[in-house]
Amino acid sequence: MVIALLSACLFLVSPCQTGGAKPRAIILIYADDLGYGDLGCYGATRVKTPNMDRLAQEGLRHTSAYCTSATCTPSRYALLTGEYPWRRKGTTVLPGDANLVIEPGRATLASRLRQAGYRTGVVGKWHLGLGKGKVDWNQPITPGPLDIGFDSCFLLPATGDRVPCVYVRDRTVENLDQGDPIRVSYGKPLDDSPTGKSRPDLLKMKPSHGHDMTIVNGVSRIGSMTGGRKARWVDEEMADTLTREAVRFINQSGDQPFFLYFALHDIHVPRVPHPRFAGKSGMGPRGDAIVQADWCVGEIMKALESRGLAMDSLVILSSDNGPVVDDGYQDEAVAKLGDHKPAGPWRGGKYSRFEGGTRIPLVVRWPTRVKPGNQSAALISQVDFLASLSALAGLADPVSSASDSQDQHAALLGNAPSGRSSLVIQGLGDGPASKLAVRKGDWKYIEPGNGPKKNQATNTELGNDRAPQLFNLVQDPGETTNLAHQETIRVREMADLLEKIRMGAP
Repeated sequence: MVIALLSACLFLVSPCQTGGAKPRAIILIYADDLGYGDLGCYGATRVKTPNMDRLAQEGLRHTSAYCTSATCTPSRYALLTGEYPWRRKGTTVLPGDANLVIEPGRATLASRLRQAGYRTGVVGKWHLGLGKGKVDWNQPITPGPLDIGFDSCFLLPATGDRVPCVYVRDRTVENLDQGDPIRVSYGKPLDDSPTGKSRPDLLKMKPSHGHDMTIVNGVSRIGSMTGGRKARWVDEEMADTLTREAVRFINQSGDQPFFLYFALHDIHVPRVPHPRFAGKSGMGPRGDAIVQADWCVGEIMKALESRGLAMDSLVILSSDNGPVVDDGYQDEAVAKLGDHKPAGPWRGGKYSRFEGGTRIPLVVRWPTRVKPGNQSAALISQVDFLASLSALAGLADPVSSASDSQDQHAALLGNAPSGRSSLVIQGLGDGPASKLAVRKGDWKYIEPGNGPKKNQATNTELGNDRAPQLFNLVQDPGETTNLAHQETIRVREMADLLEKIRMGAP
């Protein structure tokens, strides 16, 4: 015990690349579909988020922070690998039975922090694939998070609206009954069991579009699943289950420094909050899910405080993409939205190349290093988390596979006003053929695209146009006035910049 305590003390006072002490713990809380305007500290008034607001009051609120992509799988890929996801085909939104898209042996945020002496764990939504080839959910599943830098994991394989509706602990399905084997298909139905399409009378929440296959817990999902009755989750208990596992990881870390990637499933569909949160927001299940997510954040802070770690821990709160209101279920989200603006002042939302798709909340709390109650307009991208957190952990060497990731730890902590000079934004798409946008300084360029202008199912503007689009985000934050015709030289410069980045330039 004495040796462990001495080791922890040496860890805290040892110099690191940033010239200060390393954080005793790094906790990255990654919400799902949480919009810029969904938090009180970013202007929300109808839904209350006291625990998230407290992080901002005690830390730093970023106003020009971006995920890399307007959908979940690619943003998570970039977060962990430090590579723009559009560089690699196969990083689009994955089905629930997809294989792991991050190759074992590749440097990741988790492997880098483990190299720096941190115990690493991931709890929550994964959606980066598992296994290799056809996954047998009744056997140990490999490769997975344990093969790319995590010491432990407790996961939803994909999302709550996709089968299999089970948790995976490390390499095996939790509560698996070998006498009731799990089978999963994203093609033809596996049997003649009732589905949301054939038996809507069995549903407690009906789909608005899609989401009408296998019924689990009174909710129909995407894909077909049989078996695994004892292993299936209960949606109302999901936030409690994931938070309990996250707190357990914190408490089991002992004196070793740790990194926790806590990937909340809230606010993603299906939104089925615990009864103690149902009706609390007055905005239906989506608002209630925000209240529930805020509770999860509060429980993490309580766990840190109970172990005396709150002052020496770096806590980061962000989201994987912008918000979406109706994403496949009839849950009153549209009817009860009122004057709430999930994307805040930005245009578009999830799936969009307009700002609402990727301009996300980012709150950073580290009392010993971050001044409380401030805000920063520095340009920040989540693709930089690998390099930035590596630097904070004392690792100076660059990672060749993460050439898109820049060390922006000074901007992340509020010690540099400018951050990145430019960053790239991805809407819907997969691989190098994806249509992109680039921001540099006050300007944003959206390259031409022939896709639909609106996702009719979700009622989201996608940012597509056959002509180039150019916006001054300071003068026109809502992206209402396309200046491409007036600023032809700037359009050409921005298009050239995007092409250089596409070809591999930093």
